[in-house]
Amino acid sequence: MNREMTSSFLLMTFFAICTLIIAVGPSELLRIGTINVDGHFTFHPSDLASVSSDFGMLKSPEEPLAVLHPSSAEDVARLVRTAYGSATAFPISARGHGHSINGQAATGRNGVVVEMNHRKTGTPEPLVRPEEMYVDVWGGELWVDVLKKTLEYGLAPKSWTDYLYLSVGGTLSNAGISGQAFHHGPQISNVLELDVVTGKGEVMRCSEEQNTRLFHGVLGGLGQFGIITRARISLEPAPQRVRWIRVLYSSFKVFTEDQEYLISMHGQLKFDYVEGFVIVDEGLVNNWRSSFFSPRNPVKISSVSSNGSVLYCLEITKNYHDSDSDTVDQEVEILMKKLNFIPTSVFTTDLQYVDFLDRVHKAELKLRSKNLWEVPHPWLNLFVPKSRISDFDKGVFKGILGNKTSGPILIYPMNNDKWDERSSAVTPDEEVFYLVALLRSALSDGEETQKLEYLKNQNRRILEFCDKAKISVKQYLPHHATQEEWVAHFGDKWERFRSMKAEFDPRHILATGQRIFHNPSLSLIPPPSSSSASW
Repeated sequence: MNREMTSSFLLMTFFAICTLIIAVGPSELLRIGTINVDGHFTFHPSDLASVSSDFGMLKSPEEPLAVLHPSSAEDVARLVRTAYGSATAFPISARGHGHSINGQAATGRNGVVVEMNHRKTGTPEPLVRPEEMYVDVWGGELWVDVLKKTLEYGLAPKSWTDYLYLSVGGTLSNAGISGQAFHHGPQISNVLELDVVTGKGEVMRCSEEQNTRLFHGVLGGLGQFGIITRARISLEPAPQRVRWIRVLYSSFKVFTEDQEYLISMHGQLKFDYVEGFVIVDEGLVNNWRSSFFSPRNPVKISSVSSNGSVLYCLEITKNYHDSDSDTVDQEVEILMKKLNFIPTSVFTTDLQYVDFLDRVHKAELKLRSKNLWEVPHPWLNLFVPKSRISDFDKGVFKGILGNKTSGPILIYPMNNDKWDERSSAVTPDEEVFYLVALLRSALSDGEETQKLEYLKNQNRRILEFCDKAKISVKQYLPHHATQEEWVAHFGDKWERFRSMKAEFDPRHILATGQRIFHNPSLSLIPPPSSSSASW
């Protein structure tokens, strides 16, 4: 580094430290500066800027005071203990891949972000135990890297998300869902053990046998009770190939009946993945989500629908090994005979298992090449009870959305008995419920229906419609403006959730960007006595 660059770096660091002094006071700055970590802190403007926004791009970026790059759980614990023991506690948020939508991983100007991404830290590599059929992974590990490591042993996790470039701790703090959830449950139903740093700075190991309340509370707990630093994930033998099938429906009733039939099957003869999406705009049949279809033979709504109205696409897969290639055709044929799709609308392809799981990343690369990835994403994800999904279709798919949307609309059912009621995740109170995910992208130079304010207003109209129609939806990846809304969101789980916050994060240090316990004055709660704070 030359002299000019060194001087510039020192000057920027000086200004950052001055800001920190003003915010937390000289004594707190001294305390932070003397934290003995094996990783490192950074105050560099570029590092602060890199953690101040997220995938949603819906909030004005607000840079934190510092970023911690930990190399162990103890590094995270030392930081949290410092905040917990300070006269003026400061907020701390863990950040994985930054894929939140509404600034949930942000801390504001007075906080410290813990950069958990394994690719940016010196944290432990995944440790596979093939005999025990599990893998131990750092909380900031990306699922794509977990997959690569476990495939070396011919194994893979059972439950996935559609996008693999998400952190383990991030998805487990929500639920982690994809088309396998009907059979294996969400990712939080496939965790054997966790290491968690609580809001008091304690490193606690928890499982079904040890610290059980914390174990279930952290799963789906939106980061409110602790930072996940290690997760033990259950594994199964990995298939080699996937038969990937898409078929179309013009009747919503028939479409949902077939989806519900498929998720009721749990024997050997079943599909391994069941999802679907709604087509309200002909262009979306051939968009990035539907790159499955050949661009040289695009699907036309007019060819499969007599009235040009909404279509529904069922997406299913059958996993198999190369040695089973002779029997997979027969199994798929048997399963397909029970379905009532439009006969001329069958589209099939075969590919490697890893390529199927990583399908969305390939679409991401295409969007990045067109500068269409780093744009605002006003996503809305809802769990809709089965009993009201037809009303939702009429009011939203055939009503509010019109014939234009700005991204994929996923819809698929899940079985509630695959979700552990003891977790903090919230689902509708019915045996079967649907995920409806409106995954829209806003374009500042696009049509009016593609602009951010239009899409945000449409989301509000959808929620208002559900409220007026008394459709008891639950938000997935929830975002609420008031604590009253959060109380309604958690329902019967609220009192347990609130009491766990008081027990494991009494000073409201963790994940303040979720805005669940809003307006907490971190400095009003007295710090613990020096005798009770461990260092």
